[in-house]
Amino acid sequence: MDTEDMKINSQLYEALMQKDDDKVLDICASIPKGPLHTVTIHEDTVIHIATYHKKNDLVLQLLNMVPLSDSHKLTWQNNGGSTILHEAGTNNRTVVAAAEMLRRAPMLLSMANKQGETALFYAARHGKTKIFKFLHDQVTKTNQGPDLKTFLLRDDRSTILHLAILSRNYWMCHEIAVKHKHLIHEKDEDGMTPLQLLSCRPLEPPPDNFFVRIIYNLIDPNVEDTSWMLSPLKKLRKQKFKCEWAMKLVKLLVKKDTSWEKTASRLTKHRSKVHQYGKTSSITQEEIITYESAARLPDTPLLLATKHGCPQIVEEILTLYPQAIEHIDQDGRNILHVAIKNRNHEIFDMVVNTRYAKQRLRGKIDNDANTLLHMVAEEVEDVDSDLKGPAYVLQDNMRMFKKVEKICTTLDKMKLNSRSKTAEQEFNEGNDERRKEAKEWMTENAKNYTVVAVLIATVAFAAAYTVPGGPNPKTGQPVLKEKPLFFFFTVADAMSLSAALTSVIMFLNIITSSYRFKDFERSLGRKLKAGLVMLTISVAMLMLAFASTLILTVSSGRKWTDITLYAISFFPVLIFVFTSFPFERIRFRAVYSKAKETLVNMVSCMTKPKPAVWYSGRGATSVI
Repeated sequence: MDTEDMKINSQLYEALMQKDDDKVLDICASIPKGPLHTVTIHEDTVIHIATYHKKNDLVLQLLNMVPLSDSHKLTWQNNGGSTILHEAGTNNRTVVAAAEMLRRAPMLLSMANKQGETALFYAARHGKTKIFKFLHDQVTKTNQGPDLKTFLLRDDRSTILHLAILSRNYWMCHEIAVKHKHLIHEKDEDGMTPLQLLSCRPLEPPPDNFFVRIIYNLIDPNVEDTSWMLSPLKKLRKQKFKCEWAMKLVKLLVKKDTSWEKTASRLTKHRSKVHQYGKTSSITQEEIITYESAARLPDTPLLLATKHGCPQIVEEILTLYPQAIEHIDQDGRNILHVAIKNRNHEIFDMVVNTRYAKQRLRGKIDNDANTLLHMVAEEVEDVDSDLKGPAYVLQDNMRMFKKVEKICTTLDKMKLNSRSKTAEQEFNEGNDERRKEAKEWMTENAKNYTVVAVLIATVAFAAAYTVPGGPNPKTGQPVLKEKPLFFFFTVADAMSLSAALTSVIMFLNIITSSYRFKDFERSLGRKLKAGLVMLTISVAMLMLAFASTLILTVSSGRKWTDITLYAISFFPVLIFVFTSFPFERIRFRAVYSKAKETLVNMVSCMTKPKPAVWYSGRGATSVI
């Protein structure tokens, strides 16, 4: 490339980036190739770049600069094989330009890039609804039957439905699945069906906030004119639209996709053991070699949805095909094994609450002779564990162990896996390093909180002897003793001192703890929470005492002055609460869920008919 071409390319590229359309048109009018001049090292023309940047009007003007006799030159492909129509498939703003491209060069519609993707594929990959609808209408008008294969399947066997699922545009996915039903059963190069691919990522859930949920339920997701909506309402409408079409897609794919039937047969060669003696282990060496050398196939949608946290898909599959709950993966693990390993409590509870399923699955072991209890030690790495702190993660693991232990038989607690370990041994060994981290984390935090609590106690203690207004020289009594706010100052200061000293005691108990596993399950967590609550109360009461002092000594008696002083005084309290407990919302939700479950069980027990032995009087039966 000579110096002149480099200069032109530099000017063109800068004008395109700065949206200077007039300069782009002037430069194109002065060069031989005009809009078909290649600008980048990837052989993109000016029209390629303009189309990619959604400049519909500029693209139309550039197309008009190309003589009709040179329309065949519009089929130019860059280094990746993409045409200008491919670039139009990346956004919804160039539908008019795309129509003009096809009018000038109809062959653009069927041209594929080096991956075998047509422009329709591009639109599906990027999840752009308007351009997809336009291109799909154009394709179906001119192509039917076997001719459609070029537009629906690319070189690596991925279909347009696979690509649409990856783009998370569920309306588009549903549209493709309805109009091209055979694509529901197609597999990509990894052997994944669309439903299996959909199960690999959690679906968009509704909002958790109670007040936001009220607004969310009132919004019509299918409204087209959103110009009157505020930005938050538009986001909620979009979220509800995705949620509703996601569930429609799930129902359609689960009903039509038969990949849920494919599952490995349960191996019966191995047997579990409850001791480490004898010649054979829980699983033979030959089985281990055979298992390790076997090709890894995709799991069924049920197990994939369990692994990746998609309770909607799990519930839909089990509703239509309850027998699928018996399926296992290539490791011999059933849905409970997978749910425990990936800490998907919602799916675990869903299955356990089905009494028959719990009885059938709770005693099963996998290819390594792992029971459900063994799986608690095989936790998948959680990206949110750092936010919660190692002590809380360990506490969650221990609670999960107890939760699983409740549904297991006594024999399961004694069974040895292929490494001749019981579930408790595996759990202790797997969490020993975390226990050390949790010990260090709790000790360090408790020491820091103790220092803060002692400082607050010192200030509160000193404030008790330097009362606002000072003492009366004659009687020694506080001058402002008769003021109503003086009482609030005294109570707040006393509570601040008491709460601070109580929190110090809690933190000292944590520092001197033995840090055993059972200590992390309940006592240490409770002491830390109690200490933090008391520390928060101490700070709040100190601010109340401070505010009372300001009102007593500085206030001019005006209402707005008092309100301003209170607002300034309590501002640090709000900051402290919001910055000290960012993860406590998770705890509150857990407590709320448990309380709700307990209340439902109590109501259920009260409404169910009671056995006759419960009643006294005539007609009552006795149990011997």
